[in-house]
Amino acid sequence: MKVIVVGAGIAGLSTAWSLVKAGHSVSIVEQGPIPNPLAASGDHHRIIRRAYRAGTGYGRLITEAYRAWDEMWADLGESHLDPRGFVCISREPGDEAEEYREGLEEGNFPFELLEPDAAVKRWPFLEAGSFRYAYFSTEGGALHCRKIASGLAKWLRANGANVYENSKVVEVDSEAGHIVLESGETMQADRIVVAAGAWVLKLFPELDGELKTYRTALAYVEPPADLKAAWQAAPVVLDVGGAIDGYVIPPSGGAGMKFGSGLHKVPTSDADWNREPVAGEGEAIRNLFSPPIARIEEARCRCCRRWGYRRSEGMAAGGGRLKHEAKSAAVQ
Repeated sequence: MKVIVVGAGIAGLSTAWSLVKAGHSVSIVEQGPIPNPLAASGDHHRIIRRAYRAGTGYGRLITEAYRAWDEMWADLGESHLDPRGFVCISREPGDEAEEYREGLEEGNFPFELLEPDAAVKRWPFLEAGSFRYAYFSTEGGALHCRKIASGLAKWLRANGANVYENSKVVEVDSEAGHIVLESGETMQADRIVVAAGAWVLKLFPELDGELKTYRTALAYVEPPADLKAAWQAAPVVLDVGGAIDGYVIPPSGGAGMKFGSGLHKVPTSDADWNREPVAGEGEAIRNLFSPPIARIEEARCRCCRRWGYRRSEGMAAGGGRLKHEAKSAAVQ
């Protein structure tokens, strides 16, 4: 079968990889470079973990995803997963950190529960007296997105796929198997897979209202000098508890330490909107993490942004997050 994949983020690239391995003739078309830093998966690193409730979409898919990543590392000839594990900090009963712990328990995945004093002793960047408990699991780490994208594009070219960069698709006729590029060129296939992330509304505006897109700002942080070694060796901080939906990825894969919060995003249906961070935005993100991160005001930061997307409330499996059905992992 001849297949066109529109979009070469991790979802599109891994879909193309799966299709090539299944014997199909594949062309993948990307509006920018590969990797594209504006893609939802285009940042340096993202979190993978097994901390999902068993009955959710991600809970059902995560073991399959881990097997798929292992298969991919074998094909690429190297792993782009830093398996440093993750830690969660609970500050309020029923917060997301506690929900993740319940997910680990439901999946029978190992974790170590720590009282606050023991957690601060192990990870001195935590603020004493600011949280209920912490726990550590080996079942997670950081995926190096840009390295994965580069490796997959190279593998696809070497295995007969057509990889088109800087080729923007402006029209998709899924029933006719027909796409139109911004240049006016057309392409034809038996099937079309659209993995355009936030740009899907440009191609299918009728989905506006069902699918919401947003721009999320992130802060890359330089910790205080005496805490740098502790952060270098730290697990991923999957959740800092409370209501800020905050996570931290320590330096990994050559990239710096990243702070991100679900509170700091701007909804917009214009995927081409590429606003610059405003003065003080990085510090505003950073400051959301105090507590439980200690001495946060001493950390220097810069701000960047990436796209994300989710279905409207009540419309998605797996707790409301849009999931990919291809051989890719659920990552944050």
